[in-house]
Amino acid sequence: MAILKRKIILPVVILLVAVLLAAVLGSMRPPPNRETPVRPAVLVEVMTTQKQAETFSVPAQGNVMPRFQTSVVSEVSGRILEVSPRLVAGGFFSKGEVMLTVDPADYQAELEEAKANLARAQSAVAQERALGRVAEAEWRSIEAGEIPELGLRQPQLASELANLRSAEARLMRAERNLERTQVRAPFDGVLATRNVNLGQFISMNTVVGTLFGTELAEIRVPLTDYDLSFLDMAAIDAEQDGGPTVNLRANVAGQTLTWQGAIVRTEGIVDSSSRVTYGVIEVKDPYNRKLGLHNQPLTFGRYVIADIEGITVPNLIRLPRYAVNADGKVWVVTDERILEARPVTVYRSAQNDVYISEGLASGERVMLTQLDNPLPGMRVRLPGDPLTPAEPETENDSDTWIPIQGEEGEQAAETEQAKGTQA
Repeated sequence: MAILKRKIILPVVILLVAVLLAAVLGSMRPPPNRETPVRPAVLVEVMTTQKQAETFSVPAQGNVMPRFQTSVVSEVSGRILEVSPRLVAGGFFSKGEVMLTVDPADYQAELEEAKANLARAQSAVAQERALGRVAEAEWRSIEAGEIPELGLRQPQLASELANLRSAEARLMRAERNLERTQVRAPFDGVLATRNVNLGQFISMNTVVGTLFGTELAEIRVPLTDYDLSFLDMAAIDAEQDGGPTVNLRANVAGQTLTWQGAIVRTEGIVDSSSRVTYGVIEVKDPYNRKLGLHNQPLTFGRYVIADIEGITVPNLIRLPRYAVNADGKVWVVTDERILEARPVTVYRSAQNDVYISEGLASGERVMLTQLDNPLPGMRVRLPGDPLTPAEPETENDSDTWIPIQGEEGEQAAETEQAKGTQA
């Protein structure tokens, strides 16, 4: 029995001694240090400002139209004997080129008749002059003194000279009518429409077709007063060849094609319905018929987007548009990495950028990161800066560790894990 009791009591005693020893050792260990967690400063992206001269461009749009267009008409009557193979819609003509020919037979006959009448009138004038000289000689043989005009046949000579001038005029008219049997292009152009055909009888003033001049194209673009303030109006209104450069572009079959022109004038009045002033852009040789200025022909009727070269303004700072708040302020990061709200003056707003004229100096850092609730005096850090605390936790929150997302959260989690390992 004694041996049995010893076997039972001995393990219990050893267990109690072990527990007591663990309690003593636990009481001797110093308590873990509980540091107040800190929130690292927010990492932000900035842009360093730089003042420089900016050349603006004014966007516009419009349709390409010819500067000269006319309805070609027949000046004589007759049946069409010949037509040019290019007398079709889209056919190109050079200045003076024959477009069609009207039957000239009747006009050739009129020309011959006019020549005959002219010859008779010339003969009659010569005859009257001869008769006048004979009459003068007869009067002087009979008596001396002043001879009356009727005696010298002056009225008869004047009548025949008038007939001569009339005959010459009829000859000139007959020659012109014969020339007009060939309808010619008044300028270099492309035929937009054709209204007559071979064998058709046409009368005077019949419209043959509509011709668009290909020497110059014009684009009429609307400009607001705001747009005009960024254009060099002195260069536009000056009576000289060319004006501010204009870059044109259009999407053709999935490709962006470009051309170059110049804005040469404004129409000088404000449209009463749209309240805009129309400017006129000029493009030389749009179809590349003579000068070959363009990579692709600029066809009439095409809709194009225009970028008009504007004025150059010095000492402007360009920023992304989202960097300026709705209240006209930007967030500046000081050398101490403190946020400062700075009011600025926007000279011009573009689609993606704004141009600042006042409120910023060169070399300042403007925050581009869009924070949820930025406040003046808030501490931030820039790429490359060491992790620095922004705000310590309050005493009420010191006993509770709050996970922080992102880069700062990961480093805070690693710190807590190391503390637990040491413990």
